[in-house]
Amino acid sequence: MSTDNSPLDQLTGLITRKGFEEKLKAAVLHAQQTDRPLALAFLDIDHFKRLNDSLGHEAGDVIIKAVGDIVQRVAGDKAIVCRYGGEEYTLIFPDTEREQAFLVIESARSEIAQLKSLSDGKKKVNAQLTISGGIAAFPIDGQDENELLRKADQALYKAKNNGRNKIVLAYEEKMSPKTSHYTLTQLERLSELAKEQGVGEAVLLREALDNLLVKYKHAFASKK
Repeated sequence: MSTDNSPLDQLTGLITRKGFEEKLKAAVLHAQQTDRPLALAFLDIDHFKRLNDSLGHEAGDVIIKAVGDIVQRVAGDKAIVCRYGGEEYTLIFPDTEREQAFLVIESARSEIAQLKSLSDGKKKVNAQLTISGGIAAFPIDGQDENELLRKADQALYKAKNNGRNKIVLAYEEKMSPKTSHYTLTQLERLSELAKEQGVGEAVLLREALDNLLVKYKHAFASKK
């Protein structure tokens, strides 16, 4: 549970997505200023729609609350745990390498996978389920919030596509030559904008792509 003034989710008592975004921004700024590591994790309940449809929405709420409680307990004071939305959770690990964050998340995954029932403290649901997760870290995987979010989400998507019930670390991407995808005029404008803003062209390209991915993310939600 949070002890600060961040908005809390009514179902789980965890920090909401809005609170998460504020805390991630502050955590990344701290990591940049102190040159300290920072890990970010996305967790998702596997096949949750199937569980929700078969067991009912009330049972679905019990599952969401129970999983959140387990993740919060296992993480302890090592992480800031948030409900990102639906059956998805995020964890911010200040001053933590991604391998250290992996051990915490893997412990939660293993515990949840062995349960035959879950309880929110009031009601009990007989169900076996698993979770998948993706982890990215500053500075090795990204230098800002958008890049870390993209890498963690990408790692989660990989975990889902490779059988679920696993935690995946972000990996280095192979960059395609920009000249294969843009016109000369676009590249000239990109160079001018990069100079004006005092940033690299790759940073602007990634930011543009990140915005598109966030905008159209709902289109991929049904694949999880």
